[in-house]
Formats: sequence, C-alpha cells, structure tokens
Amino acid sequence: MDKKSAKSRIQKLRRQITDLRYQYHVLNAPGATDEVYDSLSRELKTLEQQFPEFADPNSPLNRVGGKPLDKFVKVRHAVPMLSLNDAFSKEDVRAWEIRLKKLLPPSAKLEYFCELKLDGLAVSLIYESGRFTRGATRGDGQVGEDITQNLRTVRSIPLQLSGKSPSYMEVRGEAVMRKEVLAALNETQKKAGKPLFANTRNAAAGSLRQLDPNLAASRQLDFFAYDIADIRQDIPKHSQEHALLRSLGFTVDKREAVCKDLKAVFAFIDKIEKLRPDLPFGTDGVVISVNDTGFHSRLGVVGKAPRYMLAYKYPAERATTKVRDIIVNVGRTGVLTPVALFEPTLVSGSTVSKATLHNMDQIRRLGVKIGDTVVIQKAGDVIPEVVEVLPKLRSGGEKEFHMPKKCPVCGGAVERRTAPGGSSVAYYCSNPNCPAKSQRGIEHFVNAFEIYTVGPKIITRFKDEGLISDAADLFTLKPGDIDNLERFGEKSAENIINSINEHRKISLARFIYALGIPNVGEQTSEDLADHFHSLDRLMAAPASEINGVENIGPIVSASVYDFFRRPEDKKFVAKLIKNGVAIVNPAKKAPGKLTGKTFVITGTLESLSRDEAKAKIKALGGKTSESVSRQTGYVVAGENPGSKYDKAKKLGVKILDEKEFLRLAEI
Repeated sequence: MDKKSAKSRIQKLRRQITDLRYQYHVLNAPGATDEVYDSLSRELKTLEQQFPEFADPNSPLNRVGGKPLDKFVKVRHAVPMLSLNDAFSKEDVRAWEIRLKKLLPPSAKLEYFCELKLDGLAVSLIYESGRFTRGATRGDGQVGEDITQNLRTVRSIPLQLSGKSPSYMEVRGEAVMRKEVLAALNETQKKAGKPLFANTRNAAAGSLRQLDPNLAASRQLDFFAYDIADIRQDIPKHSQEHALLRSLGFTVDKREAVCKDLKAVFAFIDKIEKLRPDLPFGTDGVVISVNDTGFHSRLGVVGKAPRYMLAYKYPAERATTKVRDIIVNVGRTGVLTPVALFEPTLVSGSTVSKATLHNMDQIRRLGVKIGDTVVIQKAGDVIPEVVEVLPKLRSGGEKEFHMPKKCPVCGGAVERRTAPGGSSVAYYCSNPNCPAKSQRGIEHFVNAFEIYTVGPKIITRFKDEGLISDAADLFTLKPGDIDNLERFGEKSAENIINSINEHRKISLARFIYALGIPNVGEQTSEDLADHFHSLDRLMAAPASEINGVENIGPIVSASVYDFFRRPEDKKFVAKLIKNGVAIVNPAKKAPGKLTGKTFVITGTLESLSRDEAKAKIKALGGKTSESVSRQTGYVVAGENPGSKYDKAKKLGVKILDEKEFLRLAEI
C-alpha cells in the first residue's frame, strides 16, 4: 500500500472507530460487535506502525495508557472551577430563590434547569480546533493537576469533537465509576488481599490520580459532561449548552429538566429520589441552575460558589446495626474519644463497622450501651455516625460504658476536664510522652502540610523502624532510607520523598495549625498569622498581646503562650526550620473600606447568607467574630436575632439592620 492510500485508509478507520465509540459510550447503542471493533483497531494499529509519519496523538488507539509519570504537573484554570452551596431542604431552595429575586430586576422571569449531581471526580477538558489537548482536576478551584494521560484512557471522552468544532472550548464534567465496575474491582482487590474501595467516588478519584496511566485505563471509568466553562460565543440557556455538548460527541446524562418554577423543580427532585437507588452510578443530589445564562454574570459569585447554582442534597442514608463494643482512641492532644464497633453494615454504598461517639456527653444523650441496636447514617454520604438507639430491641444483656481510668495506649492516668464554659466534659491522657499523642500529632501535621502520600500506616511503619521520632524527622528522609523496606519499592519511595520535599514551603497560618497547639484550629491560626506576620514575633509575644488578637480569648491565648514557652515545643519548631521547612509570611493587606471594624452577625438575613456576608466583610478588610464584646464594631441583626443582639444593646455596640449593613458595605 502506498502512502496516499495508507493515509486515506487510516483516516477512514479512525472515523469509523470514533463513530463506534460514540454509538457505544454516548448513545448506548453499539453499532458493531466487539470482534468487529477489535478487528478495525488491529488494522489501524498495523498501518500506524507501518506509516509513523501519519501519527496522531488523538488517534482512537492512543486511549491506551502511556508511560508512568514521576508526578502530576500543576495547571492554573483560566476559568475557576467553583464549588456549589448546598441545600438540605426545600425550604433552603425557596430561601435561595428569594435571594435571587432581590438581586434581579422585578421584571426578570426565572426559569430553572435541573440535572443530577454525580458522585465522582470533577475534571476540566480543553479542546482546541476540536482536538482534546489537556485535562485537569479541580484542585483548589484555581489550580489543579494535569491528568491528560489518564483522561485519554476514558473511552467516553471524545479525543476529536464531532460536527462543527469551536476554535477553543473548555468542558467541565464528572469522571465516574459505575456501581457494577466497583463491585468487580473490589472482588479483584479482595482476592489480592488489598484494601477495598469505600464507594464509587473514591474509586474514580483514586483511579485518575494514579501516576501510571495503564492502571487508570484498567478501571473502566466513564465521563459525563455537564457544563461549558468557555467557548467564546454566547449560549443563552444552560439547557442549550447540554444540547451542544451532545451534538459534539459528549455523554450527557439524560435525566434533566427545564423547570418553569420551583414546583417543577421539587417534582424533579422527588422523581430522582425514587430512581436514585437503581441508577448505575452514584449520585447524592440534584444541581439546580438559573437556566438563563444572561443572569449568571449579574448574580455573580460569592467566595468559591456561584449564586446562580445550588446543590440540593438528599438526606443521608440510614441503616440499623448492633454495637458489639465501645473502644477508646487517644487523639493528638491526648483527648480520649469513644468509638462504637458494630457488625459490618452496608450504608450509602459502602460497608462500615465503626463510628465515633464523640464524647461521654453524646453517649449519655443517645443512651448508647454495648449491645444496643442503633441507627447509623453517613453524614454527607461519607462519615458514619450513630444517630439513634432503639431501646425496645434490648434483651437485658446490654452494658453501660465507662471511660477508662488509665490510658489504653500508655497506661498513664486519665484526667477529667471541663470544657471552656462548662458545657461539656472531656477526658485526657495525662502522660505528655504518650505514643498515641505522637502518632496522632504526626498524622495531623502531614495533613496540615498536605503531604497526602504519608498516611497513618506509613507513619506507624516509619516509627516502628526507628526512621522518625517526630514530624520534623520526615524532612531528613531519603529514598534509600525506605525503598528497602518490605512492600516499599524504589518508585513508591521516590514518590513519598518527592511529596515531602514539594511541601517544605508552607504559609505561616498552615504552619501554626500544623503544630497542633491545643485549642488552635485553622481559623485561629489564620488570625494569629494575620496579626503577627512572622513566627518569631508570635513566639516572642506576651500573653496579653496574643489575648488582644481579634477572636482570641484568654483560654486560647494561654494555650498559645504556654506552647511557645515549653522547651520541647521550642526545640521541635527549631528542628523543623533546621530540617528545611520554609515559612512564607503573609503580606500585609491593603486597607479596605471596613479595615479596623469587627462585625458579629446574628439572626437570618434575607438577601444573602451569613457566609456571603462574612466573605464581603473580609473582602473589604473587615473582620468577623462569633461573640460580642466591647471591641465589636457592629452587630448585624437579621430576623429572629439571638442573645448576641441583647448583649450588643447592653454593651452599647452599634446595631445595624440588613439594609444599613448593605449600604455600609455597598453591596
């Protein structure tokens, strides 16, 4: 065959194979048997090998996995990948509509578009002149990871668009794993003695974040498109975007509806709720959008969520099980947490066998005993929790649970402490050298540093092997230290060390949070970083100055002050710096309209949520607090204000109604 004939044949084969892919994966109507598809693919492969000058990265044969990557490259999204605000009831949806109408002209006619909220990994696909050129994860919404090689293996993603292709296009969608694929995958994992995947979402996300594309290819993922982020042309309706996506060769789920009002929206929600258990893939809700895209820019974005879209979440699935035992885990601060162990139970698509009971107050509130039959649910479809006891099913052999007098890890004395305000009681291991504190502290540290390759089992192994005694030792490790350990290969060792090295640089706020100072969470860490701007200033600060930081009271300030006075904690901080951790100090913010003013919000606002109001205050340089004091600048009072309103009146703090606040902030 000469070159001219070969080129023509290759082009025809590619078109035919692409068309068969479209019929199978998009239309769910196979146009040929697997044998025919495989035969055409073999012929194309032979011709591409004989005539390499006609190579094309978007050839349908290039869906096979390529060479394993060393790491994923970070990419910045030209259009941010936003998250959605959640609604957990129809009342929440009605309140959302009220806010929309206040932001639009009185003549505006709202029409909605409803579609499934798929349970997978959100990804972005870039097409140039109709050719797939790059795919990335959502990441933090601004910066994701380039997973193009892995996405090329997903057969429902078109490598070349059908019909008249736009010059540039960014498509958003969800990579999902079907339930039947997960079942087969878990059966394989079980036979190999490997951990099972908890649900389709975790399996899909884990598959696309593999450095080896061949492994991603073996997971049989699907892709459903749901949005066009950028096409550089006007599309008046979101429903028309879906129609265009279908015409270009994308799989778009057929369960969707244009709704003239909320009555139609609620009918769609109820319909999907009945269908949900029998759907071939996971879904945890319905996405409701303002269908007219012309309203989107007017409604805008607050924080990381658009006003013109809302995610309605279905109630968490519940199941009953029996409590076999209640054990105690010791946390990084030494706090003892009771955990219920129960018979393995299927709930929300995964099998769970334990759930935290939080503390003794929760146990008493629920009335849980060992041997009880209880109702469990997975909050947000992820975290299992005990929500109810069924006392009528008791046999009489149930046992009361009591907190141990000695730490179950080190045998140290257990202390009973009353939480600030006297509202609850917690139990702590009094031994400062308790190994559990060290283990949990390192786990907290690596999560704060976002070193996700170092999980609890790896930390335990490193400690058992004597490689580390604290988190600072992680930054001294080399690949050769761990690649000779059983079940650690050269590649996995390199991946772990690369991840540690990539996260040596950290913001001051995250560094403070990583230290695990008692009573200091993420928000307090940010407040401290914004006030002191450097670790040296914070470490040298007197307790009175720390106590003067906005939103920080005497208990927290004493905890911070004491931490930086203890020799062992100062030594740990110095060791981190010596081992190469670099702290990035926050830049001083330019003054804004509300700089120097602190706001407390109480009651329900009509035109915006509390989070939206807080985001606006911070954007204008102001601060927010959850408690009223003499230092509070304003209290914003919505409907049904609580005790904060009364305290503001007593202290003489200026109170603003919603209209006054909006004028002040010029929203």
